[in-house]
Amino acid sequence: MINIFEVNETNKMITQENLDVRTITLGISLLSCITDDLDQLNENIYRKITTVAKDLVLTGQEIEKEYGIPIVNKRISVTPIALVGGSACKSSEDFVTIAKTLDRAAKEVGVNFLGGYSALVSKGMTKADEYLIRSIPQALAETDFVCSSVNVGSTKCGIDMDAVRLLGDVILQTAELTKEQDSLGCAKLVVFCNAPDDNPFMAGAFHGVTEADAIINVGVSGPGVVKHALADVRGKDFETLCETIKKTAFKVTRVGQLVAQEASRRLGVPFGIVDLSLAPTPAIGDSVADILCEIGLEYAGAPGTTAALALLNDQVKKGGVMASSYVGGLSGAFIPVSEDQGMIDAVRAGALTLEKLEAMTCVCSVGLDMIAIPGDTKATTISGIIADEMAIGMVNQKTTAVRVIPVIGKGVGETVEFGGLLGYAPIMPVNRYSCDAFVNRRGRIPAPIHSFKN
Repeated sequence: MINIFEVNETNKMITQENLDVRTITLGISLLSCITDDLDQLNENIYRKITTVAKDLVLTGQEIEKEYGIPIVNKRISVTPIALVGGSACKSSEDFVTIAKTLDRAAKEVGVNFLGGYSALVSKGMTKADEYLIRSIPQALAETDFVCSSVNVGSTKCGIDMDAVRLLGDVILQTAELTKEQDSLGCAKLVVFCNAPDDNPFMAGAFHGVTEADAIINVGVSGPGVVKHALADVRGKDFETLCETIKKTAFKVTRVGQLVAQEASRRLGVPFGIVDLSLAPTPAIGDSVADILCEIGLEYAGAPGTTAALALLNDQVKKGGVMASSYVGGLSGAFIPVSEDQGMIDAVRAGALTLEKLEAMTCVCSVGLDMIAIPGDTKATTISGIIADEMAIGMVNQKTTAVRVIPVIGKGVGETVEFGGLLGYAPIMPVNRYSCDAFVNRRGRIPAPIHSFKN
């Protein structure tokens, strides 16, 4: 039985400590839409999304109202479009028509974002994959709600360096085409290693081919709740610290489980997973960096940061996994710079560099996320940053990702405003030494020796 103390405790988490359900994401398979007629394919896609997702936003709003739990975003993820459009699309421009159809469908059903304008190329690219990747700059410049991702590596397959090299150019082109919005298009593009099939978070969400026809995935978030809990045990030993994080993560995840089951029941769609990631926002008191400071660091980036983040990530997973039937997605602690006020403060203080962030990605939930870099950064340098991060994921058998934003016309020390959940960020310096000869080699980096486990 739930007692009155637990009810009051949850209410306090919501009203005072920024607890929310960050997203309900409805995954929709578009495999049944496939045809070699482009016009018919677009019609099939639009009809399926607007039919399956017609009640998603209303259902989320009803659950918010009845349970008093904020649900910040209602989103859709779809089957990677490179697979769906492979038969009908004979050019990058053909794929752009699908992006526009997805955008139109997202607007019709009222969701915040739609993810899945994606390609999975960890071992090599088909012509359709390459067409889609080359279409990304135009697709993101001409749509409002579509998000894109490309998986270029995995522990089993290695890293497709041809795709990594191409994406350096694609990210710069996306920045250029959206420069009037401070290169915002790059905030809707993420490059993955070991991308999960059931991630509810944008920009990386897509509906994996191993999933059911439709599925409900939920992402919860409670950095403020964890920070408040740790403030009560300030100065205590590591055992007390770990136990506090675990208990708090359990409570936060139970809220996500409740929302996921209720949304599943009302929509008549199977419940997939709860992603128990600590996802920050620019709001004061809703910061993963502040948790690290509460653990004992002056700023995120100080010596001990990687160890503190590893502890936090592990205890969040240990507590959360006991609170839900199915935990999946990314799960852990996100460290996006522009979306976390504590991270922004650390960058401005000189405590946090790109190199330290890269080290932290070895133990965090994802990778180099929402980092603004100078607009004159070379494409090969961006590819080198991607390759480094993919190698971390490949060797450590974890998901890693890169979402960097070269802001055209701006340089180190300037600030870029994205607005909303995307926040704002100081532009960070990038190592200017060349990796051209490395990036311009052809082929792929082989899988590590520990991948051979059949």
